[in-house]
Amino acid sequence: MNSVLQMLSKAWFWERLPPSIGVLILGAVALLALWLAYLLLGLVFPKVAAIARTTAKEAFAQPLFWVELSAGSALLLLFTVIPYNTFGEDIKMLKDSGLTLIMLLSIGLAVWTASVSIAEELEGRTALTLLSKPIGRRQFVFGKFLGVLIPAFAMFVLLSTLFLETVDYKVAYDAREGSTPAPTDLQLKIEIAITLPALALAFLETAVLASIAIAISTRWPMLPNLMTCFAIYVLGHLTPLIVQSSIGQFKLVTFVGRLLATVLPMLDAFKSDAAIASDRLIPLEYLGNACIYSLLYCTIAMLVALLMFEDRDLA
Repeated sequence: MNSVLQMLSKAWFWERLPPSIGVLILGAVALLALWLAYLLLGLVFPKVAAIARTTAKEAFAQPLFWVELSAGSALLLLFTVIPYNTFGEDIKMLKDSGLTLIMLLSIGLAVWTASVSIAEELEGRTALTLLSKPIGRRQFVFGKFLGVLIPAFAMFVLLSTLFLETVDYKVAYDAREGSTPAPTDLQLKIEIAITLPALALAFLETAVLASIAIAISTRWPMLPNLMTCFAIYVLGHLTPLIVQSSIGQFKLVTFVGRLLATVLPMLDAFKSDAAIASDRLIPLEYLGNACIYSLLYCTIAMLVALLMFEDRDLA
């Protein structure tokens, strides 16, 4: 495993590039990839891209985006100086706290944007004006979904870039505090390389909950949407425990447990705390399976959103 991490760290960017500069370049590349993906979407599906652009602009204009970005940045910086009292395991606590914070802020922004962009437009009848143009309901739903993901991804990248910089700083900071030899660039790159797949899993979970928020917004207003998404988030992480606790119980209990495990997203599959606690790199095969699961669940959620939105009276 160490040899794999060393190869990954050396191939990640140029071998002589400092880790902090590499993190900044990685963040810039991610934002550039988002921009190129939007341009490609505009060429292939211009109407969907137009709706996504309008939704994303509304999200960026909301105070919530900048409040979350500012609060998240301040907390990430604060995490570097908090005494965790873990006897040399502070970096693991920093990673776990930072990942959870970034994921929760991104999920909160996605759910809020979905509620404001869809539920309020439907209640205010402004969506009727948009759909009176040559834009179908499928284009409306998929455009809204992509428009919700764009600001969530942008904030995710910005906070993740700062988070990786704090990881880089924390390793050197703990070495100075513990009077141990300063870490090499290779050791710093290994710490960053371990964290990158965990960030990818966190964003996949954000995408799943964003798709659920879109589906719920086609029928329910903001407050029920927020409460339902929160309940799904909690139950989604408890799915394995629900299944295990229903084994050997009454048939009705077993049926309900398996039904919840089938309908609810298995968000526990996106957890990375075990890998972080053991300083292990998340296998690419596992990351690929998580991507496929997230894509399938988002697709199903979009189909459900279309079914609920098709027969809704907008007049």
